[in-house]
Amino acid sequence: MSVVILGGAGFVGLNLARAFLGRGAAVRLLDRAPPPPPLLRALAAPPGALDVVVGDVTDPACLAAAVRPGTDAVVIGAAITADAAREAADPGPILAVNLTALVPILEACRRAGVRRVVNLSSAAAYGAAAADALSEELPAQPESLYAVTKFASERVLARLCGPWGLDGVSVRLSAVFGPFERDTGLRDTLSPQAQIWAAREAGIPALLPRPGWRDWLYAPDAAEAVARLVAAERLSHRLYNVSSPAAWPVLAWGERLAEARARPGFVCRLAGPGETPTISLHGGSDRPPLATARLRDEIGWEAAHGLEASADAFLAWQDRLREEGA
Repeated sequence: MSVVILGGAGFVGLNLARAFLGRGAAVRLLDRAPPPPPLLRALAAPPGALDVVVGDVTDPACLAAAVRPGTDAVVIGAAITADAAREAADPGPILAVNLTALVPILEACRRAGVRRVVNLSSAAAYGAAAADALSEELPAQPESLYAVTKFASERVLARLCGPWGLDGVSVRLSAVFGPFERDTGLRDTLSPQAQIWAAREAGIPALLPRPGWRDWLYAPDAAEAVARLVAAERLSHRLYNVSSPAAWPVLAWGERLAEARARPGFVCRLAGPGETPTISLHGGSDRPPLATARLRDEIGWEAAHGLEASADAFLAWQDRLREEGA
């Protein structure tokens, strides 16, 4: 199998690459800059199995160089995850990367005869929608520019794939964290877990404004779900939630790190009266979890990592990077 990952140098893209490489696929990444060498080494790609194309997803020539005839699947992971300040100051690039680029991407897929296209969308598309669990049938109410572009990308994909003879599917990822995450300049706020780890490495307290309950999604689990969607012979829907079936507080995740690896000066706790939180939880409230029954019932996937398992796996990942001199 030949798989192209657009935005493949991002942390979700690299987790996807590792999942596909582990299945024996040939993987090509397209991104504006190559992954740092230590992260490339961490992929442990067999000789000839990984190719990196440096270029812009908004450039048709770069798309043609990446999406070549014989490509079986394309995963659209290129995105600018903008906060309110960036969307107010410079909305053009957000629209260009997150939405406008979709048409030339699909054109490149059509020319190359791609079998399946997977569009990585976001739980942010639900926006203000309210329910105990956010299911795929629930009408979306996106609010931020990022959420609006993600929702629009789902609709454009669904509209064009049929007439163009493409098998396209969108996945709404929950709050993803884990291996390969770093500041690339395209995500204005890293996951709370990455922020907690950075505080630990700096030897400063990780102070949270609230416990931060959410259906947090460990990145290798997200990659496994997407890999299974690519491999499925036939899919019954054009939209799937990808999330953990259980919600847990990120505060407890940070406390587990603190207990497992004592480090002078590091503590993870709630900010006290008069203290300024040092960890951003991406908003002032916790959204409802995503419903995961559709993906579970159709392809038998469920997230393997909850609070404890993800914290332990993340520590093992950091140990591996240190051993390899990353």
